[in-house]
Amino acid sequence: MDRIWLAHYPPGVPAEIDSARYASLVDLFEESFATHGDNRAFVFMDRFMTYREIDAASQAFAAFLQSRKLSRGARVAVMMPNVLQYPIALIGILRAGCTLVNINPLYTPHELEFQLKDSGAEALVVLENFAATAQAAIGATAVRHVIVTGLGDMLGAVKGTIVNLAVRHIKKMVPAYSLPQAIAFKDALAQGRALPFNRPAVGANDTACLQYTGGTTGVAKGATLLHRNLVANTLQVEAWLQPAAAHGPKVDHMTMITALPLYHIFALTACFMLSMRIGGLNVLIPNPRDLPHLIAELVKYRPNLFPAVNTLFNALLNHADFGKIDWSGLKSAVGGGMAVQKAVAEKWYKATGCPIIEGYGLSETSPVLTCNRADSTKWTGTIGVPLPSTEISIRDDSGNEVAFGEPGEICGRGPQVMAGYWNRPDETAKVMTQDGFLRTGDIGVMNAQGETRIVDRKKDMILVSGFNVYPNEVEDVIASHPGVLECAVVGVPDEHSGEVVKAYVVRRDPSLTEEALRAFCATELTGYKIPKHIEFRAELPKTNVGKILRRALRDELVKRAA
Repeated sequence: MDRIWLAHYPPGVPAEIDSARYASLVDLFEESFATHGDNRAFVFMDRFMTYREIDAASQAFAAFLQSRKLSRGARVAVMMPNVLQYPIALIGILRAGCTLVNINPLYTPHELEFQLKDSGAEALVVLENFAATAQAAIGATAVRHVIVTGLGDMLGAVKGTIVNLAVRHIKKMVPAYSLPQAIAFKDALAQGRALPFNRPAVGANDTACLQYTGGTTGVAKGATLLHRNLVANTLQVEAWLQPAAAHGPKVDHMTMITALPLYHIFALTACFMLSMRIGGLNVLIPNPRDLPHLIAELVKYRPNLFPAVNTLFNALLNHADFGKIDWSGLKSAVGGGMAVQKAVAEKWYKATGCPIIEGYGLSETSPVLTCNRADSTKWTGTIGVPLPSTEISIRDDSGNEVAFGEPGEICGRGPQVMAGYWNRPDETAKVMTQDGFLRTGDIGVMNAQGETRIVDRKKDMILVSGFNVYPNEVEDVIASHPGVLECAVVGVPDEHSGEVVKAYVVRRDPSLTEEALRAFCATELTGYKIPKHIEFRAELPKTNVGKILRRALRDELVKRAA
């Protein structure tokens, strides 16, 4: 397909980026340390660390890892929320020539054991709140080194001690654990500062990160992201956001709000990597579901960049204290992880004056493949156009490209696409085409301007009497009802039509009835798309990023039927 979308790029956005500009992420980080040394790099619970301090701490951690005889490419797992220890550990791991393995800190011992075994991780950095999980999981793994840290460890002697005491003994957030072989994070840094650091030659084709995902087939596996993949996507996102950055008063030191967890690929690139690249201040939010705390941080640090998911934008808009936040400095609000709904996008723009621009991608693509124009002012209903140096092809089941307006599987190619799944060549072969495109498992249609609209994932599609129903479409209509807070749509078995649509709805208006909502849907949807079943709930199951889990709702139905 000709790259028709290039004609619709905003002024100043290049068609290509130079992904060879940095040999590795380490080179990118070290340039930022040298250029922005005195800038504040991260803040957590009002404790700031400058780029120079992060440089010194991460080098100390790298030296410590080297002293433990971890070989080049050794996997080091990190199991923490957004705390100051995260960037120190992450950068230190890469500087030591090792590979980062991101782990959700809320994993069960079973889930943690699988990921540690599959990755072959030899070391684990874990917040003490989750050390009991680590204790239960590591026995059958290759983990030889455990580094444990407390929430307050980087906050200074007095404040850090108070915070750790409160977390452990007042809030009782640290279950009892026994890891006699573990070393404290602070002690690891102290040891590292006294040790020589031998900078390895980290290259573009070295593995930077194993990012675990269900992928397009649902089997947990590690997307192998090379240094060049993450470098490329960081530069692509930076180039794409230039029109937004240039809008309004010039800001030399951008403030990034990182409310999404850094173990998630969206936050890793769009928050962490991007902020490091531009020398910005990264405000670390450990728990975005604690809306009062998040809002207090947003009030304190006027945001310039705010990547988030639809559910978080929506929750903020509906909070009583939303009006206290000064959004006048906001240059870009990027929505990812799930579809941005029209009702949320329009309400956000009206409230803040800054549009939500929706991006799209997967863990396998570092993650961003496409995005709406950064200078757009209205919701388009699409995932935008491919980023610089990126191609999108819409293909049928036989691998043939379909015509504009016809649905097919979204396939992407570019320097941000993974090298493959870790130790799973069979799974890699299922998703990679012979001409180098990744089959995303998402169904979309492309218009003549190169914009793609997702109609849904293959596995989420509902088949009603032979007609395809795409949950996103139905959810978007339901979400536009003023009495609805959020919703999810799945297919349920039906003896007459094979499947019918079921909607799970969280009400904003407690008086909203099934009949009223169904009548509202009838004004926007054809008959077979209207939910036959509507179930009102107090909340919906979500990932830690805030993405609504349709799969969990389907699993409930299966168990109920059994």
